Amino acid sequence: MKFVLLYLINMMLLSTNPPDFVLEYHEALTKEKELQFIEKYENDSDVDIQAYVISFKMKQAKYELLPWNKVKVFNRYKNRLDKLIAIYGNNIHLRYVRLVIQENVPSFLNYNSDIEKDKAFLIKMMNHKDKVDYMDAYIVKNTSI
Repeated sequence: MKFVLLYLINMMLLSTNPPDFVLEYHEALTKEKELQFIEKYENDSDVDIQAYVISFKMKQAKYELLPWNKVKVFNRYKNRLDKLIAIYGNNIHLRYVRLVIQENVPSFLNYNSDIEKDKAFLIKMMNHKDKVDYMDAYIVKNTSI
């Protein structure tokens, strides 16, 4: 009986809803919504949030007119994302965002060398219960996992 009660309490604590920034990120389907998200969160120091801000900043390259400006914007934020991952390699949000980007950018940008590593990390994270289980559905829906 105690075991069942402890199990239920543990499951309630672990099954949290996604934070607002994750919901807002996935609901931002226009350039304007992306810019609003960036403005709202760009000064937040939380690494989880910065993953999504950087993602949208990289995506802004798509709206540049000149090809070399597109590449310049993309690379500036790609480097920032990769630096954060070098520091916080076990952060599910950073690795998820990088995988989504790498699977969706044109191949000529040559940003695909970490796909298999990120997939393996995310699969490992999905295979155990933790406080970020809400990410599992996003990972399955938005990546090739």
